[in-house]
Amino acid sequence: MTTETPIKFAYWVPNVSGGLVISNIEQRTHWGIDYNRKLAQIAEAAGFEYALSQIRFTAGYGADNQHESVSFSHALAAATERLKIIAALLPGPWNPALAAKQIATINNLTEGRIAVNVVSGWFRGEFSAIGEPWLDHDERYRRSEEFIRAMRGIWSEDDFTFAGDFYRFRNYTMKPKPIDPQPEIFQGGSSRAARDMAARVSDWYFTNGNTPEGLATQVEDIRAKAAEQGRRVKIGINSFAIARDTEAEARAVLGEIIDKANPDAVHGFAHEVKNAGAASPEGEGNWAKSSFDDLVQYNDGFRSNLIGTPEQIAGRIIALKDAGADLVLLGFLHFQEEVEFFGKRVIPLVRELEANRSRTAVAAE
Repeated sequence: MTTETPIKFAYWVPNVSGGLVISNIEQRTHWGIDYNRKLAQIAEAAGFEYALSQIRFTAGYGADNQHESVSFSHALAAATERLKIIAALLPGPWNPALAAKQIATINNLTEGRIAVNVVSGWFRGEFSAIGEPWLDHDERYRRSEEFIRAMRGIWSEDDFTFAGDFYRFRNYTMKPKPIDPQPEIFQGGSSRAARDMAARVSDWYFTNGNTPEGLATQVEDIRAKAAEQGRRVKIGINSFAIARDTEAEARAVLGEIIDKANPDAVHGFAHEVKNAGAASPEGEGNWAKSSFDDLVQYNDGFRSNLIGTPEQIAGRIIALKDAGADLVLLGFLHFQEEVEFFGKRVIPLVRELEANRSRTAVAAE
């Protein structure tokens, strides 16, 4: 019988101040642990399966305060029962031995509810500020690939030996190892180097917000590359959701966010990320085609167009799923109340649409 695999939902953990938009609009979102513990519990009850913590080392772009991602992720996992937390890791500041040990420990303490998002790096100023060398674009992805291969080896082998350009291990055994299956590994990026790396070593590939048509092009490319390696990579797409009772109300909120954008911060962010992408051999990265309005939500979340009524948003999520998305990663303006609203009003509609399609497919069979 044909049944449809349900699309998964994740949310950005606001462990960084400023929320998920570079705007001076009022936001009832806080970066502290008390707010985030309650948010994680709300999200779990609402039907979210994943939460993605952010990694920043320096203030800027409206984010003056940042909690470290791995320890914060553990705190959220300890406050929940089913939610899986994706901890962002940045090769360079992290060595794979330390990362493997941290994640394996949290994995054991939470019965496997920890994953990893390997961030190759886009903010040169951040690396300079903390005394880390800034590698060329493709070198950063080569290092990230070695980082992932080393973590996987440490998690799965005794007497692990690895001789790479960036990391070396000799007869290293770490115990306890993670509970099987190994922690899932996510990564982002739109460059050729990012797609090639994902095809070889990652479980999940995060892409910035996009239309269904734009997403389908990316999915076709990454899955073809993965198939050549005998692998399948799952796809997560970023989006910023504004769900309201009427489309006019939702569009008004979007307009206010953009009208109250912090122009200096948006232009500063644009300068950094576009320079990082332009350094790739093909001259493109995640933000190559992003406008000022797109960058107010700094992962192009508005471009996925989950803005409108619950019914409109549910239909657009199905369109993203049809384009190849396995997961939608969501940001919100007022996280606690909007995550709860999304769980009550949008996710049930998505599940109903999926169930109807499964029943139709079974009837056809």
